Amino acid sequence: MKVLLLGFLLWSATGSAAGPAVQAPPTEIKGPLGDPRIVVHKSSRELWLYEGEIVVRRFPVGLGFAPEGHKAREGDGATPEGRYTVCVKNPQSRYHLSLGLDYPGRSDAERGLGAGRITADQHARIVDALERGVCPPWDTPLGGEIYIHGRGSAADWTLGCVALDDPDIETLFRAVGVGTSVEIRP
Repeated sequence: MKVLLLGFLLWSATGSAAGPAVQAPPTEIKGPLGDPRIVVHKSSRELWLYEGEIVVRRFPVGLGFAPEGHKAREGDGATPEGRYTVCVKNPQSRYHLSLGLDYPGRSDAERGLGAGRITADQHARIVDALERGVCPPWDTPLGGEIYIHGRGSAADWTLGCVALDDPDIETLFRAVGVGTSVEIRP
């Protein structure tokens, strides 16, 4: 029994079951991190906050009301998958605090154009905004206004956003800035 317990503890310490080992975080992240990035794992309903290659915090999340698969259009309730960037921070959000993502991204726009969901003009406006490093238009049939925000992680209830508990979005809001990389994985 002692050998099994020791083996489990050694296995757990390597982080091999759930990815990289988590560095013991401070009780509170009081300000911006030096090299932050965010990875959302839809399947486990977790958001991992990295500083460089070290996971400094993990937060539970709620997703869109139809979270399986990739967001294809406004109103589908799906949370998008792919690589995005924080393009705006909103301290006056009706969902406590929020970090806006540059969805739809270039690959979303390509898929939307190919599927006939958006026009060539809408595609061009999305690509132009992304090239200028600003939030893309959120008024196309692909949807928009995808945020990481507060108001609770207990269920999948959003229209496609990533929801955290209010104390967690407060920590995340302080830790990251506009331009922070966000990857949303299945």
